[in-house]
Amino acid sequence: MTEMTIQTEIQIPTQTQHSCTTEPVHVIGAGLAGCEAAWQLAQSGVPVILHEMKPEKYTPAHHMPGMAELVCSNSLRSAQIFNAVGLLKEEMRRLGSLVMDAADHTAVPAGAALAVDRVKFSDFITRAITTHPLIEVCAEEIVAPTELCGIVVIATGPLTSDALSARLGEMLGESYLHFFDAAAPIVDAASIDMGQAYVASRYGKGEACYVNCPMDREQYDAFYHALLTAQTAPLKAFDSESQARAMDRQVFEGCMPVEVMARRGYDTLRYGPLKPVGLPDPKTGKTPYAVVQLRQENVEKSMYNMVGFQTHLTFPEQKRVFGMIPGLKEAVFLRYGVMHRNTFLNSPKLLDACYRLRREPRFFFAGQMTGVEGYVESAASGLVAGVNAARNAKHMEPYIFPRETMIGAMASYVSAGGLGTFQPMNANFGIVPPLVERVRGGKKARNDALAARALEEIDRAAAILNSCGDV
Repeated sequence: MTEMTIQTEIQIPTQTQHSCTTEPVHVIGAGLAGCEAAWQLAQSGVPVILHEMKPEKYTPAHHMPGMAELVCSNSLRSAQIFNAVGLLKEEMRRLGSLVMDAADHTAVPAGAALAVDRVKFSDFITRAITTHPLIEVCAEEIVAPTELCGIVVIATGPLTSDALSARLGEMLGESYLHFFDAAAPIVDAASIDMGQAYVASRYGKGEACYVNCPMDREQYDAFYHALLTAQTAPLKAFDSESQARAMDRQVFEGCMPVEVMARRGYDTLRYGPLKPVGLPDPKTGKTPYAVVQLRQENVEKSMYNMVGFQTHLTFPEQKRVFGMIPGLKEAVFLRYGVMHRNTFLNSPKLLDACYRLRREPRFFFAGQMTGVEGYVESAASGLVAGVNAARNAKHMEPYIFPRETMIGAMASYVSAGGLGTFQPMNANFGIVPPLVERVRGGKKARNDALAARALEEIDRAAAILNSCGDV
């Protein structure tokens, strides 16, 4: 693995000194989940062999040699505790999460959200992992995890290689499920026409750090109809034509291509990523008919991500159609949007609430392949798997996180599922047990109370795990 450079002002997390008395645990995959699992294991005093096929081999969605590469947005979503994913972040901080430490150290302005400089974020985690005395990194592709000795954590992500995917199918005896995922374009900040755009955050929350491209009704109408008729890209070799025809049904709601969203109705975009509410144009003092937001992509503010513009359009069509957006006529695209297939397990039939394989408990799974959805959720699953793989290595009973915590609720959902067919899930308060007593004050007051309860539980969990040397 090529060691990445990192700015000296970023402080790498302190490494806990432990004596090594157990056999190494194998972790396959150095994405967010795999790195978090490896870190939790090593911080618990368990040696780790982290297998990562980059830079020898890349998936169609990966391009950077470093670990924990963010392949879609650079946003980790809400930073507010009364939001489910904001709560999840705080729980992870209190459990010594490497991913959250990296995110906090490499954050860029994003209003009420937590967004990161993706290069510095990857650098931070790569350095922490490669310098840890109990972690050995092997640049190799693992295609037969059953041939590895001892405990194994499989965190190969939603684009698991064909060879490994086939072996996992044999090993699990269950069919994979699929959905489509998409990444938004990134534009050069210098190419945005700020004479037509303006800087603001919705409702004035946080620092004014979004570039906003306002549309009147005529401009939106032209853009909308161009989007409906734009040409989409041919599928990659790893996506079948039958899957393409089912794309509208299979695409994950939280990462839907903008053209698919547009097909759902004329106003769908205006109530989604192009929602103008809370973003009055300072030139007119009025709320535009629609607004395209661009989010800061790096510390230097040289790159901006088109919020909600995940897409499967061809590159020339992206330039033509997105160039119709006011302020983006001369935009230089540093990365065009892409679309790829994600793969996940039928986890309720396979995994327990520790992300452990029921039929063969020396195997753990982590990340989006388990059915959690989102960067933070993926890392959280790695944390749970890492903590419990460490306990397994020490011949201790597994630790089941309380369902009142967001970490525990996600693990419970993965292991038990919900009604109907199992589908990927973001963190949300709907999977958390309700409060015993009714809280007055509306949704925010209720969520504040749920968050307070969760943090009390996570502090108790941290105390238990720290007493065992597991966090």
